[in-house]
Amino acid sequence: MAITETTVTTDRARLSFTHLFEPYTNDPKQEAKYSVTVLVPKSDIATKQRIDAAITAAKQKGVAEKWNGVMPPVVATAVHDGDGVRPNGEPFGEECRGHWVFTASSKQPPQVVDINLNPIINQTDVYSGCYARVCVNFFAYNSNGKRGVGIGLNAVQKLEDGEPLGGRVSAAEAFGTPMGAAPQPQYQTFAPQQPAPVPQQYAPQAAPAQQQYPPQYNQPVQQPYFDPLTGVTYGG
Repeated sequence: MAITETTVTTDRARLSFTHLFEPYTNDPKQEAKYSVTVLVPKSDIATKQRIDAAITAAKQKGVAEKWNGVMPPVVATAVHDGDGVRPNGEPFGEECRGHWVFTASSKQPPQVVDINLNPIINQTDVYSGCYARVCVNFFAYNSNGKRGVGIGLNAVQKLEDGEPLGGRVSAAEAFGTPMGAAPQPQYQTFAPQQPAPVPQQYAPQAAPAQQQYPPQYNQPVQQPYFDPLTGVTYGG
């Protein structure tokens, strides 16, 4: 699609409800489309000015091409104040506070690229909560008696990661310590042990002298005994 006065490329914005790789619908009666909700910070005045100018241009084209030359008294627009309420009266989510919020969709798959304009292959790289630039086109419609300005989705350029929205968690949060990783050893502090007392040393006692007996006798001699063969007196 050519760049026209109804085309806007945002500056850094946050994505939510991302359905960029597969068409989606929450109403079986409606056609599934590729879509994304874009959160533009209210501090980004330049992008908001471009959006307002594109809506005005789309209304003018609507008068000429869709609304029979007459500007409707009320023209529905798809850009909402995130500090207010949704069209159904419910409040916006906390992530919408301080933002302009709109949803862009397309029957055709949008181009989804990274910061270097390379196509993003891994679909999980683009999720609700990441930051991107989004190219959209504002157009007038007249459908079933409703007149307004819709937003077509052209392309998305992811800029950086952000805190996931909608309950998405990181792998580290989901799985914790990698499987197979050795647990960290736990250490316990002990008081230093006192050295064991050294047993008291005692001088060995000399064994009592054994009384000598004649080898040919098994019993000690109680009385002096003279051996006539040796001429020795025993026990005397």
